[in-house]
Amino acid sequence: MTESNIMEWENVWIPMPDGIRLAAHIRLPVDAETNPVPAILEYIPYRKRDMKVERDSRIHGYFAQHGYAGVRVDLRGSGDSDGVLTDEYLQQELDDGLEILRWLEQQTWCNGKVGIFGLSWGGFNGLQMSALNPPQLKAVITVCSSDDRYADDIHYMGGCLLTDNLSWASTMFAFNSCPPDPQVVESQWKERWLDRLQGSGLWLKKWMDHQPRDDYWKHASVCEDYSAIKAPVFAVSGWADGYSNTVFRLMEHLDVPRKGLIGAWGHKYPHMGGPGPAIDFLGECIRWWDHWLKDQPNGVMDEPMLRLWMQDSASPIFAKRPGRWVAEQSWPAKEIHNKEYKMTFGQLTTDKPTEPNQTLPIQSPLSVGLFAGKWCSYAEQTDLPWDQREEDGGALTFDTEPLSQDVEILGAPVVHLQLEVNKPNAMVAVRLSDIAPNDRATRITYGLLNLTHHQSHEYPKNLQPGKPIKVAIPMNHVAQRFAAGHRIRVAVSTSYWPLAWPSPEPVKLQVHTGQSCVQLPVRPPRQSDESLRDLGTPKQARGVASELIAPAERYWTVSHNLANNTVTLNVINKDKRYRLPHIDMQVKREVTEKYTYVNNNYDTLRAEVESHMGFRRGDWQTLSITRTVLTSTRTHFRIRATLDAYEGDARIFSKSWDERIERQWV
Repeated sequence: MTESNIMEWENVWIPMPDGIRLAAHIRLPVDAETNPVPAILEYIPYRKRDMKVERDSRIHGYFAQHGYAGVRVDLRGSGDSDGVLTDEYLQQELDDGLEILRWLEQQTWCNGKVGIFGLSWGGFNGLQMSALNPPQLKAVITVCSSDDRYADDIHYMGGCLLTDNLSWASTMFAFNSCPPDPQVVESQWKERWLDRLQGSGLWLKKWMDHQPRDDYWKHASVCEDYSAIKAPVFAVSGWADGYSNTVFRLMEHLDVPRKGLIGAWGHKYPHMGGPGPAIDFLGECIRWWDHWLKDQPNGVMDEPMLRLWMQDSASPIFAKRPGRWVAEQSWPAKEIHNKEYKMTFGQLTTDKPTEPNQTLPIQSPLSVGLFAGKWCSYAEQTDLPWDQREEDGGALTFDTEPLSQDVEILGAPVVHLQLEVNKPNAMVAVRLSDIAPNDRATRITYGLLNLTHHQSHEYPKNLQPGKPIKVAIPMNHVAQRFAAGHRIRVAVSTSYWPLAWPSPEPVKLQVHTGQSCVQLPVRPPRQSDESLRDLGTPKQARGVASELIAPAERYWTVSHNLANNTVTLNVINKDKRYRLPHIDMQVKREVTEKYTYVNNNYDTLRAEVESHMGFRRGDWQTLSITRTVLTSTRTHFRIRATLDAYEGDARIFSKSWDERIERQWV
């Protein structure tokens, strides 16, 4: 089917029982009303009409070309939809989603079968709605999402507060401050905009009011009951993304037909994802939809459960990640075995250490982590981890001897430490690196643990200073080949700023090597991997045209002012500025992030995010500016935020927040 055989409905109102209308953009075959087709729903808050229309048109246009109705819906309170969005994954959002499914089933152009598709937010709520078992839902594709909103999302990792929690809250702070399009909602646009500005609230405070794993996080975490999911699931992620672990848990715990796919991508769809190689992901989606929504016996479920990119050694910054595709018929895989390396002074060894009971102290400077990249990478050249020698000087490091042969791992490495600390609240960060013969250190994976959470994320407890404890720190899942002649390094530090917010005060940690080790999930190479089906090169629909006004600018800089001992990480993310001729709309989005500390003093930690989002059509022009600053003392976090909205040159709304939140074992 060609693009000429597709029709579009640019804005369709989907009514909710309470009178709210959700805005949908629908692309479908021209004969769908006489020959009904399955619908593919993507349900997210990122503005279907302008911010995501280029991407959506290429994806959902491709679905329409292949005999599906691509349905892109703005969440309640986002884009052109009615209402106010006050948090992520609320029950209202899920209820609205179920109502959308019922509405789709009733349309003359839909045959009653629906698949849910989405990346990140859309991947989350796809799993969450599938756990409610709606009869219309026949299959799910979830990309870069999580089954556990506390333990494995952008908010906390190992009980440690991620600073991506701040940057993500700031992203939604900015999106929630944007108006609907007057061309769609007409004279009501300003009233609805003011409702959003006044009512969306400060999401960062909501999230930081829940520092342990409580009922707030359990809500919509499908890991609470995997058996509730009845629809087949295709789970996808990338090694540079923050959500790769979810794919493995879903493969292990779901009791429905399922497949997993992980490549060398960041937080993007795999046909768009760097560093790559990118694949014909939309073609993989069509095979999945054809099987589950059109009952085509295309063999998609006869293939291995998991396809994974086994990464080769590479420099920390790379244009493409070298490697090869491997596959597993099931997960956990029986052929993978844990190989234990014991820790001794500066070494990882499989032999019995000659001095097995050493005590090694470490109190890391706050600079450890400045070159860590983002928790959730978009796989831009700027947000990936840099050479880890920049970090290892402030950590305990343990190396193998140069490897006599290749070692390949697949799964979650685990570091076991016997340790003691000198404070009641402490964190530990562990990193696994590939050390090249020239000593270049590439981070392969890492893990964090808030030590007050070492027994429970739900019921943390203060540590007893000086009392030895044993902890297990799982790292993120990974597939990696360590080449012969390279070394494997484990690094241990007491901070990892600014990827994670540090403990309330500096901590000295003592590692007892006699009971400390790392377990690597070793996977023997298999000849069967050489005959795997080719995943192709990216294909998509042509998409809407846009005119470039200014190119994107993205860079990170680290500075150390030796005059006053101030260390700063600056992050600049300016999206391209562009005009959409078909609606005569100009769009801009600019974000700056700044993370600082002074004199290695924990009380000086400061994180700041500022966003500018603007829209323009002729004489109509809006701009929203949001700014959030997070600081801390040993007992409290402090959030200061401002929101200013402009119509033309006139500021039509302004609000500020100043909040103190008690630290709860964080």
